[in-house]
Amino acid sequence: MENVVLIIHLILALGLIAVVLMQRSEGGGLGMGGGGGGATAGRPPATALGKVTWLLGIAFTITSITLTIIAAQNASGTSVIDQLGITPPAQNVPGDDLVPPGSDLLPPSADDSAPLVPSAD
Repeated sequence: MENVVLIIHLILALGLIAVVLMQRSEGGGLGMGGGGGGATAGRPPATALGKVTWLLGIAFTITSITLTIIAAQNASGTSVIDQLGITPPAQNVPGDDLVPPGSDLLPPSADDSAPLVPSAD
């Protein structure tokens, strides 16, 4: 099922690219540029290519959401390494023995009887 939706998704993507490239450029990218005022300032009438672009865009969005749902259902919650059954080798980082254990990194508590500063006896 996932492969069928993926193939439809790819065909829609290629079709959407082709339809967008076939459309006439209206200039004034991002709404900038001159556009006479008055009666011509409204939206241009929807062309057949515009309607096909909307249709392909909606279908592309639907297949994207469908693929996301399918992928979420197939996710097992484990990592790829766990699925392969390979145990990763132990990592010996140089200088790892120089790092004190986590309890030595904490500040002393109030009920510790050891002095904070060693005395000069």
